[in-house]
This record gives sequence, C-alpha cells and structure tokens, in this order.
Amino acid sequence: MVATDRLSAFDVVLPDPIPGKGEMLCQISNFWFGKTANLMPNHLTGIDVAAVLPEGVDAALYAKRAVVTRKLKPVPVEAIARGYLIGSGWKDYQRTGQVSGIALPDGLRQGRAAARTDLHPSTKAAVGDHDENIDFDAMVRTVGGELAERVRDATLRLYRYAAAYAAGRGILLADTKFEFGTDADGRLYIMDEMLTPDSSRYWPADEYQVGTSPPSYDKQFVRDYLETLDWNKTAPGPALPAEVIGRTRAKYAEALQKLAGISVD
Repeated sequence: MVATDRLSAFDVVLPDPIPGKGEMLCQISNFWFGKTANLMPNHLTGIDVAAVLPEGVDAALYAKRAVVTRKLKPVPVEAIARGYLIGSGWKDYQRTGQVSGIALPDGLRQGRAAARTDLHPSTKAAVGDHDENIDFDAMVRTVGGELAERVRDATLRLYRYAAAYAAGRGILLADTKFEFGTDADGRLYIMDEMLTPDSSRYWPADEYQVGTSPPSYDKQFVRDYLETLDWNKTAPGPALPAEVIGRTRAKYAEALQKLAGISVD
C-alpha cells in the first residue's frame, strides 16, 4: 500500500495534493498500529518495502509512505466511533434527533461530548458516491450478527485507548473511522489507515468549546473552506488556495509531532 499526497473531502478527491501528506499519514498509521498491536491484530506484515520493489526503483521514495500488508477481505462497512457530536453525526442529529439510529436527547449542542461512545457504522460507497450513516441493525444485515459484534467491540476498544492516549498529550479525539478485514480463517484485522488526520477529528483540548466546531489537526480545515464555496460536492473538486494547502500541511505535521513525537521538515 502506498499513501499519496492527494486528499479527499466529501468523498471527492481534490485536484491539489498536500505536500508530504502521504508520508505523514503512513507514519502516524504505523505508530498507532504499533501502539495497539496488543489490542487488535493489524494488516502489517513487517516485510521491508525495499524488498518488494521492482529493480531500479528508488526505495527512498517509498520508505515513509508505503507498507507491505496482508491480503484481507474488507468488511464492507466503515466503523465510526464518536465521542463528540460533530460532523455528519451532528447533521443527522439536527435532522432526525438520532445518529445511526441511536436516539439522543433534545437540545444538544454541536461539539457536545457524548454520554457514551457508540459504534456508528456507515456504508462503504462506490467511487463517486457518498457514504451514508446506517444503524447497527443494517450493519448486521450486511455482514452478519457475529462479525458486526466483533467489529463493534474492536472499534470501541481501539477508540477508548486512543482517546485516552491523545488526552494525555492535550488532544481530544472527537471521532474516528476504522476499516477492518478478515483473513481466510475469518480472523479480524484492523487495516487501511488508522487514527490519521484523514480518518479522525483531533482537537486541541485547550481550545475546545461546546457549540462550535473547534480548530482541528485534521482535514476539517479543508472541509470548512469547501463549505464556503458554491460547490455541489460532486467531482471534479475545486482547487485549493495555497494558504489552505500550507495550513493543512502544518496541521498534519503538528498532529504527527504531538501524537507520535515524529517531526518533519
């Protein structure tokens, strides 16, 4: 697997890359895979990337942005853990009073901490379509009850560990999306990316305030910019200004340093 510098928002791949993003996301994923290996097996094989590249390819180009993984069968849902009412969960609550079929009290405000963390699954949409939040019963119908329960247990276990770890570094993990796969024996693995700024909302704890969408270390900065445009959220995506690209890269780099202790130029 090779992580590129391209960025998607609202399920659309944008035309402008974020310089170094692929390397930063690969490194932070690998950091979390290592931290949580005792909680959940992951897709990493430990094989050196350089050992599998074709002859003549510069291994240095892939060293920080690629991994050799197990071949797994993806579970066809995205497993989202929400600790705070934000993003699509907030929009669903405003419209229906529920998030993924879970009824919530009236009068909650944006960014409020959840009374409890739940699994909020979503569809894994085809390219060009948008993911949609679904309830747990719909997930059971899609993947079966036994696998759905295993995914829910793993999702909440991983989220709680990561949220506690991040809190110790002054960061709130508002929500995150996990993807899972199974091997030929049915064993469940965490795969794809893990707890990156692309799949998670990280907030500075000292700037958190209920009723707002706090400044974040993730691509929410890009989403917020796109929300100001007259764009129907379908491909092709709009170009990003240099300022948005630069500030987004800085956010990724700050998250990598604060969480994993890894600094980039």
